[in-house]
Order: sequence, then C-alpha cells, then structure tokens
Amino acid sequence: AVIVKMFAVVVLVLIALKSATTIRLDGNGYTDILVVINPTVPENEELLNQIKKMFISGSEYLFEALEHKVFFKEVKILVPPTWTSGKYEKATTESYKKGKIRIEDSFSQYGNEPYTHQTEGCGREGDYIHLTPDFLLNNHISEPYGPRERVFVHEWAHLRWGVFDEYNTREPFYLSAAGHIQPTRCTDKISGEWYELNNQNPRSCQIDASGKPSPRCEFFPDYIQTAKASIMFMQSLLSVKAFCGEKEHNYEAPNEQNKQCGKATRTKATHTVIFENSVDKDALRNLNPLSSVPTPPTFKVIQRGIRVICLVLDVSGSMQGLRISQQQRAATFFLNQITDEKQFVGLVTFSTDAQILSPLTKIDGPAARQKLINSLPTVASGSTNICTGLRKGFELLRTDDGQTIGDEIIFLTDGEASDNVQACLQESVQSGAIIHTLAFGPSADNILRTMAEQTDGKFIVAEESILSNQLVDAFSSLTVYDGNSFTQPIQLESTGTDVKDWFNGTVPIDRSVGNHTTFTIIYERSAPTVNIVSPSGVVYDQRHITDIAKTITFTIPGTAEPGNWRYSFFNKETSAQEISLTVISRAAHDDVYPVTVTARMDQQTSDGTKPMVVLAEVSQNYIPVLGASVWAKLRSDTGHSEELQLLDNGAGADVFKNDGIYSRYFTKLKRGKYNLKVRVEHQQGAVQVFFHRHSGSLYIPGHIVDGKVKINPPKPKINVQPVDVGNFTRTVTGESFVVDRDTTINFPPNKITDLIAEIKEDTVLLNWTAPGEDFDVGKVKSYEIRWSDDLKMLQENFTSCDLDNSSSLVPQESGFAEQYFFQPNITIKNGTTLFFAVQSMDKESTKSEVSNIARATNYVPGPSLISNQGPNAIIISLCVVALVACVIAVVIKWAVKRNR
Repeated sequence: AVIVKMFAVVVLVLIALKSATTIRLDGNGYTDILVVINPTVPENEELLNQIKKMFISGSEYLFEALEHKVFFKEVKILVPPTWTSGKYEKATTESYKKGKIRIEDSFSQYGNEPYTHQTEGCGREGDYIHLTPDFLLNNHISEPYGPRERVFVHEWAHLRWGVFDEYNTREPFYLSAAGHIQPTRCTDKISGEWYELNNQNPRSCQIDASGKPSPRCEFFPDYIQTAKASIMFMQSLLSVKAFCGEKEHNYEAPNEQNKQCGKATRTKATHTVIFENSVDKDALRNLNPLSSVPTPPTFKVIQRGIRVICLVLDVSGSMQGLRISQQQRAATFFLNQITDEKQFVGLVTFSTDAQILSPLTKIDGPAARQKLINSLPTVASGSTNICTGLRKGFELLRTDDGQTIGDEIIFLTDGEASDNVQACLQESVQSGAIIHTLAFGPSADNILRTMAEQTDGKFIVAEESILSNQLVDAFSSLTVYDGNSFTQPIQLESTGTDVKDWFNGTVPIDRSVGNHTTFTIIYERSAPTVNIVSPSGVVYDQRHITDIAKTITFTIPGTAEPGNWRYSFFNKETSAQEISLTVISRAAHDDVYPVTVTARMDQQTSDGTKPMVVLAEVSQNYIPVLGASVWAKLRSDTGHSEELQLLDNGAGADVFKNDGIYSRYFTKLKRGKYNLKVRVEHQQGAVQVFFHRHSGSLYIPGHIVDGKVKINPPKPKINVQPVDVGNFTRTVTGESFVVDRDTTINFPPNKITDLIAEIKEDTVLLNWTAPGEDFDVGKVKSYEIRWSDDLKMLQENFTSCDLDNSSSLVPQESGFAEQYFFQPNITIKNGTTLFFAVQSMDKESTKSEVSNIARATNYVPGPSLISNQGPNAIIISLCVVALVACVIAVVIKWAVKRNR
C-alpha cells in the first residue's frame, strides 16, 4: 500500500512537471507554445516583435472566437544559435523539431503561404504551423490572407483541434441539393460575386460543358458582411469572429472539413469537433467563460547552446558477453558517425557504483573521437543501480557550466533496476536535461519509457542480436535536427544476416547525398574480407578500412560517386557468424536538398482496444516524395514481429493522398515493447513530387467594395521541377512504443473515404479503394451499396435508402482499386443528381462505418454561355443550358419522325 501511494504521488508530480515542449491548457490559458526560427533566417529584432504582435492580437481574437474561454498565456521563441545580438535565455528541453510554429524562409513550392502540416484525421493534433519571415514582415504579402492574428487563429485550429478547411480550391463550386450552383464555403450566408480574372481584369464567369463555372472562376466576397462564421473558411472578413456551428454548418459543401469529419449521420461543424473531439474537449466543455479580457501573453526568447552529451552505460553483471560487446560497437558507431564537430561528449558507467570514464571532451577531430572510443567499457559485473548512474551523469554534465539544463544523457541498460528508480525520477525531470533511454533486451525496466517521456527524450528498445542491427539503429536515431537538413547524418542502409560464406548487396547513393559517406560493418567473432565497388568500378578492400572493437569502418573519400555501390563480405570462418552493415551519408550539394524520412506511431502506448497507425514521411525540403516503396517492421521484446507496407493512397489509415505521408494500421496487437524500423526504396528515376497543401489559409483574390471589384495582387505561381536524384534507399528507426495487453477485439473494416461517382448515360460508375477485414489489413467479405436523390436521407438514414444488389462484386485485397457499374431504377435526365455511399462487412459480419458520400450529376453539354456575376445569374445560365438542351432534343426527335 505504501508503494502504491508513493507511486501515485510521483505520477502527480510528473503531471505537474510534464514536458516543456508540449502545449498545455493551463486553466483558460495556453502555455508552453514553442515558436522556432530556422537557422537560415538572419537575426532580426523586428521579426521577434511581429511574432509577439501576432500572438497578442491573436489571443484577443481567439478569446472572442471561443466564447471567452481560452487565450494565449505563455509563448517561447527559440532563436538560432547563430543569433548573437540579443540576450537570450538558455533553452532546456526545447528543440527545433519540437517547435509547433516554424518560422522559415519561403520555399518555392508553397511561397509565403501560411499552412499547417496535418498528418492525422479529424480531431487529432497537427504537427506544426509554417510561416515565413516575409509573411510576418511584409504587409503586401500578408494582406490577401487577412490580418496576421486571424490567419494564426485559423492555423491554430488546424494545429490544436484537428479541424480542416471549409473551402476547396480544387472544387470551388458545387451543385446544391436544391439545384443551385454555390461556392464551397461555410456558412452559405457569406455573400459575394463570381468573376474570372483575365490579366487581373475581372469578367463574368463562363459555364463549362459540365454545367459548372469554369476552373478560372473565383468567388469574390463582399467586403461588408454580417455573417460571423466561419474562421475556417474566410477569416479575413472583418465580420467573421466565430467557428461554424451546427446551426450555420453547410453539410453539403465538398470541403476537407466535411470529408474528414463526416460520419454516417451529418458531417460535423468545426465548433462541434473542437468541443467534442479535440484534445481540449473536456476542458472546453467544463471551463467557465472569463468575465474580462485576459492579460497579453508573456514571452521568453531562448537559444540552444552547443550540444553536450553524456553516455551513461550499463556495466552490470547481466551485460557480460555479447551485450557488453554490442554496447561497445554501437557506441563506437555513434562517436564516429553521429556526433558532430564542436559537440562535447563524456562517458559514465554504472553497476553497483558509478564512475566517470571520460570527462566532457570536445569533438574537434579524429583524435578526440578515438580517445572516447578507447575509453568505452569492455568488462561487466555487479548490480543495476540506475539512480547511481543517472546522478553520476548529472555530476559530469555540471562540470562545464555548473548546470544540466538543456544537456543530454543517453542512458543504456539491459536490466531491471536494483534500486528504487522512483526516487530519482522526479530529480531527472527537474534537472532540465533531455534523457534518451535505450532498453537493451527484454528485461529492461519499464520506468525507462516514463523517464524519456517526461524529459523530452527518446525511448527505444533494442534486441541484442547483431543481425537485427537495432542497437546501432537506436544510436543512429539520436541526432538533433536544428532545421538545417544539409548537416544531418542520413542512414541509407541498415541490414544484417547470419552468414556462412558471402554477404552481398547493393547500396544506391543518390545525388542528394554523398558527403562523409561511411560503411560500418559489425561482425560477431572474426573480421570478414571486405570488398566494396563504386559505380565506375573502383575497388576498395582491406587496405582502405579501419578495424576497431569488431567494427570495420570504410569512409568514401570526398563526395561519393552517385549510383549503385556493390559490397561483398566473405566470412572466413567455417561456421556462420552474424554480420551487419550500416551506411551513413550527408548532403552533397548546397542547392540539392537531401531526401529525408521520419517514422513514428500515432500513439506511444496502446491498451489493445483500438488499432495503432504507423506513419512515415518521405520528403525533400518539405516537398512530398511520391511513388516510394515503404515498409515498416515492428518487432517486440517478446518476439512478435509484423511487416507492413505503408501506403500514400488517401485510404484506410492514410488521411491525404499524395502528401508524402505513408501510413498503415497496426491491428495485430500483442503485449510488449516494440521497436519500429522503416525502410524506403525509390527506383523510378526522377523523384515524383506533389505541391498541393491540404491545410492553410485561403488567398483572397479580391473583394466587392461598394459594388466594384477590388483586386488583390495575383498569387505567386508554383514553378518547381522535380530533381532527378537517382535511385535511393533510406532506413530510419522511430521511437519505440508499448502495447499493454493482447487485443481480443475483432476490428471492423476501415471506413471508405475516397468513394467517387460518375453518371454515364443511364449507368453509374463507382470507384473506391478496397478496405481490409481488420481496418486496412486483409480483405472484406462484401459491400452494401446504397443511393438516393436526397442527400440528407442518405446521411441520416443509410439503411432506408435504395439498395443495389452488388453480390456479384468480389472484393479486392485492401489497398487495391474497386470499380463497380450499375443502373439505378430511375430515369436519369439532364440535371439528375444522385448520392451514393458504401458500407463493407467482414466474415464475422462486423460492419464498417458508412463511407463518404459521393455525388454525381448528369449534364447534357450545351453551348458555353457567359453568365453575369452572382448566384442568380448562374442559376439562370444553367436553366438556359438545360432549355437549349431540351430544344435540341425536341428538334432531333421531330427530325427523326419526319424522316420516318
């Protein structure tokens, strides 16, 4: 009972001391908001002032938009290490990668467009907001989006509450259920007119052959409005001061909000998602509105110093044999390949007691690295006193400036603690140090995950075999991203095998990397013969390598030749031994950004009641890379292993198609601590890229002011050509995760989210991506296809709508394209609009959610007519089109009769 009470007290303390880089809602105020500035941005005090102004005014706007319930309370701004003019406080656990608002120079694919990077579905937090210095400093650039504080609250809603845009630049108009052409918006009370711009001169919109306004037609809102919603459509309008609620919600609009936040019943309004589905849902429902305007947010400008690392390594008795050797090899790899020049590294070991093996040493060349490598432990004995090791690590970190704030500990252990780790857990959090924990083997103490989580460190599990290469991969992942991808080590290959004779393979080195390229070969007992051949045929062998601690290192001189590098390792022993290979490189050219990969799970713990999602992002300087083959391997400390192909198809677990985020559900959950490793291959020549972003503020082409069109400057066009970097591979290790118990649930098929419909004469064509038996894994048993001419009926009463007999349709495997034709039992006329939805069922008769609703309208093409601006004129034009079509039909019918 005493232990339980002690643990409860510690948990409460840790909640209070939770990560300084996680945004928190403290009462009514948001704290721990981290803004990070890219190192390419020059030092500029006015930029800091504009960031502060945006938050101060944005806090007032947010306060009004959310019914006086919330505001911005505390903001931290992390400036680059190269900024020297100001007096900046030292950062603790804050880092560039953890920044939720990124200030970076404009990139040609998005220009100065403010946007939010969202990778998960409705109600889930986004990754970060992206703003440029030009947007913050140049009124000419920001004005078409509206006041900066309004733009920021729009993006904040994406980031914090997981809502989506209520406009659609790809489908800016739609045919309403009443048969009227409407601009895609929420609410439909926002008034305006329709124009095409020809050399920035407005002219009336044309109606194309489909009956819709032409693609060049744009909506120009009235400058003076009475509608208060919605911020997720057009926050720039001065009357707009609220999120769209259920009363105002336009459930017909084909926008991302309705697509992502739709259920079998009506789609959810943004206000509903914020209060019912977001991370703040409970707090927002229970908070009382404040009676007065809150004080402006406080600001702290901080800066990271030079990276200081202490390796705290386990040398207890359980580490004897292979484990102590593996620790030595992996640490050697880390010191040689991952640590950067000018960083400081020290070594501490612990068992029953702890000792400093090497003081903090500045990495200033090969000699410093070798000195640290020579100090690595090779002997193990004693018990596992974790707190003793941690405290000795803190002692070492204090030797440079008397404190541990912002420093890092890499803590490796293979066993359960012999001491009471709870006693030093609070001390670890209060130290301000970042603690990465490596759980080596199945017996490592579970408290390691908590420690890493509470100090903003990484938690990674690794098994001891050489062929899995997990411990080397763990060390390889412990880099610090400062916003400069040109200096980051990039892992091209990580593989291993139990080899009796030859271990052969190929590593493609693409044109985006090639500097500081190394092949690291780790072997179990005796050194193999090494043969590495460049694409042009240059042979490198034993004469070009170093061999220390059963770790062979080959460094390619200068910049590696792009192309396929072949390797052959021959095991000279008569019996098999384990051999692993790791290839690391860095960017080769200042004008070609490297292709990078990140991997993670959507949650770090699971109780087995719902599936997890694996996500891997493949990009080149924020540009999504398409067409890659992406595989994830998940292996637990209990031996359970799964391999999943991740897809970027906009179906199943994947939220957006072609955004460079490859995803898949992980449904076969079994108890254990899991290692996550992702491998990416691309062998299709030029890298395919995609420039359409999914969440951001709308660029307004202009307004109607006193009955006249006021034009904004044209939006800068995107003009980026894909770079042919050649074939490439990447491997990356994500943070580990924990499944608390085996799942016993029969998961349903995933919801179909990409259903589209088309009417061809009297036939309907449906297309969608096949779901799986368990979410997006496997194959469903059957489909239930229903349709109606009443959208509301299909949304609210799916089972009462017309059912098509689709028993002849044999479902495909998950991820493959489904196509289905049928003839509805009605007469399809010109202007007929029908709505369709699909529900799938597995062999256990478990049904999926009803799919998105697809809309199809039959248009008989007529002559292209010029409409006047405004909805009434467009409706009249449609009527004219229909009338002309009818006249043509009557004339043809009369002519046929006459010929007879």
